[in-house]
Amino acid sequence: MWPVGHAFDLGPPRSLDNLNSHKVIDVVEERRCLDIDQMLDRLDLELVALAPVKTQVRQIADFLLLDRLRSCYGLISSWPGLHMCLTGGPGTGKTTVALRMVEMLKQLGYLERGHLVTVTRHELVGQYIGHSAHKTKEVLQRALGGGLCIDDAHDLFRAENEWDYGAEACEILLQAMEDQRDELVVILAGDKDRMAGFLQANPGIGSRIAHHIDFPDYAIDELCTIAERLLAEECYEFSPDGREAFRSYLRRRVNRPGFANARSVRDVLEEARLRQARRIMSGGQRRWSRHDLGRIEPEDLGSITEHN
Repeated sequence: MWPVGHAFDLGPPRSLDNLNSHKVIDVVEERRCLDIDQMLDRLDLELVALAPVKTQVRQIADFLLLDRLRSCYGLISSWPGLHMCLTGGPGTGKTTVALRMVEMLKQLGYLERGHLVTVTRHELVGQYIGHSAHKTKEVLQRALGGGLCIDDAHDLFRAENEWDYGAEACEILLQAMEDQRDELVVILAGDKDRMAGFLQANPGIGSRIAHHIDFPDYAIDELCTIAERLLAEECYEFSPDGREAFRSYLRRRVNRPGFANARSVRDVLEEARLRQARRIMSGGQRRWSRHDLGRIEPEDLGSITEHN
């Protein structure tokens, strides 16, 4: 067995000469030394609910760790597929999961640097022939050794526009996903239905996606929990009436177009904090307790809940 805490060699799994077939590996110890469980626990704390997502991430972690442990006995498989597709509505935690997955792959030795470069169509697609290839290659170079997360990746290719240069970016991306798969992880993120259409139109890219993770929208109770956590991080809290006003807002807004789950919750709370400051500073009362300064009241949500 290699010394505890020793990082895996980068590159494809290979047999370690100093590990004989009669030796045993302590799986729990290796997980501990690589901080895998700590990283997964941190993700668990960062994201409210999303149990299916977290289960799938843990399964991927178990598979990749076992792949490394098998290689120590000479049980060598082909390089595991690492490219991923994360689908779901906005504000459901896709970027957070992408970041943690790349960090974990670095910890396991599959990536050298473990950083995440996040881009959209704008950073990849150019305005004339050859421009998209140049832009995409520059982005890929920045992402080498880590992960490239393409947000709203389904917008890369617009088949209805004959003058669109997204196909050129897709071609370069496909080449990198194959030729540099041991140096780079590509993570496509976007709407589930539109992503399905994109992958169908680009079967080469689709065939190189090893892991598909779908993110469900948050329920109202879960969004309320997210709001409470976000407020607590800034030393705020809802008053009882403020909490009910916020829940009432969610009931009216959650199924309407443009609602972006945790992202919308964060935006609403930012506006509520501004309104709270205006209420306190422009009111006739001069003295306020610590408790008063930290509470979000219904009037702080007034215009938000009225106009949304």
